[in-house]
Amino acid sequence: MSAPVSAPPSARDSILQRLRATPIKELPALPDVTTWFTDHRRQEDLAQRVARWRAALEAVKTEVHDTTDADWPELLLRLAVAKGLRNLLIGTDTPHGAQLQACQPEPLQLVQYTESIDGWRDVLFDEIDASLTLAKSAIAEIGSLIVWPTASEPRLMSLVPSVHFVLLDAVTIHADFHSAMATEGWEDGLPTNALLICGPSKTADIQQTLAYGAHGPRELVVLLRHPSTPAPGAGA
Repeated sequence: MSAPVSAPPSARDSILQRLRATPIKELPALPDVTTWFTDHRRQEDLAQRVARWRAALEAVKTEVHDTTDADWPELLLRLAVAKGLRNLLIGTDTPHGAQLQACQPEPLQLVQYTESIDGWRDVLFDEIDASLTLAKSAIAEIGSLIVWPTASEPRLMSLVPSVHFVLLDAVTIHADFHSAMATEGWEDGLPTNALLICGPSKTADIQQTLAYGAHGPRELVVLLRHPSTPAPGAGA
């Protein structure tokens, strides 16, 4: 009896055999990214970082308003009334949302994001005028906001309403993206979506005409919250 004839190796098997037979070279050392950024980073204080960040965002039609922890709810209300907004979407059980609710802004209806998207999609897309979310931080180098969606403030809050208010603490403005990731420990965990927002939604796909609000909010309004200045003589 003749020995069975083995089938020739498939193309896949041939490729795998060649790959496995290839000697593994020693991997090159990883570049020292931290040192590079440290050596090339601008030597700026907070005021300079804020100014550079602000100039970049205002250049693309972002509104930036200076405020404090005590004054921002009143400022937001004034801006909302001036824009003719009827309602404002806020997160669920957030400190800034509670602070705004405590002001009882009667001209502006506050709507909490308490339902799943399937339950109120039509309301969210057709009836909500604006939203308020907290920015985790910002980047001066590229003029952007870092928004960190959570269960309390889902990603849709920054994508759907026509006007997006963002509350940002000035002290969280980093020099560059590397500084933001390193300082905040991004390697320890990220949300499903970490957003970098560099202005209101815009596109020039149609006839190369720039249009705002095509894929998201047509207005981006940042409430830049500065630390309150202690009264003269206060403290030791």
